[in-house]
Amino acid sequence: MDVRRAAERYEGGEAAAGIESRHAFSFGPHYDPDNLRFGAVIACNEERLAPGAGFDEHPHSHTEIVTWVVEGELTHRDSTGHETVVRRGDVQRLSSAGGVRHVERNDGTVPLTFVQMWLAPLEPGGDPCYEIVHGIADSTPYAVPEAAAMLHVRRLSAGERTAVPDGAYVYVHVVRGEVRLGGERLGPGDAARITDAKDLEAAAETDAELLAWEMAARA
Repeated sequence: MDVRRAAERYEGGEAAAGIESRHAFSFGPHYDPDNLRFGAVIACNEERLAPGAGFDEHPHSHTEIVTWVVEGELTHRDSTGHETVVRRGDVQRLSSAGGVRHVERNDGTVPLTFVQMWLAPLEPGGDPCYEIVHGIADSTPYAVPEAAAMLHVRRLSAGERTAVPDGAYVYVHVVRGEVRLGGERLGPGDAARITDAKDLEAAAETDAELLAWEMAARA
């Protein structure tokens, strides 16, 4: 298990424009050849947008983009005609496939915080597609078969324990609260990269929220 702390994330964004970004993996000008990906995950970005701030239209391709809102509301528009508002508890996925453009903004009156995770698909190309699941339950994993991955959401009360999914690769990101995992104490923004995960548990030391990616080995 390789633990990466929130303080180790690469800082990005544009403070003057109300954008604050924290990148867990090599990203843009923060090139690190030893931190390009883990399993299918190639990015895990914590984004904070002030009211009225956002990312203007920009392109993506050959990436599965999964977004989890922590606080506030995210307005999404893309070149395939989708326009939605993503709220806390929703899972949004944009499969950029052969190419798509989108806009992400905070059109609300309060700050927006979201976690956006990018996964590499098994096969490049294809047609872009979009999906949003409102109010996903802890007991219902969200599958991304294009990347041989499954997202598990865990919301825990202090003192509660939960099983970490078994998998060739498991990526656990702490959204809020503090948990103990494999002898390590993890706080908000911390993450654990686990290879050959089996029979692990996370114990909440405070009320907590976790995102855990279960990923298969690739040929």
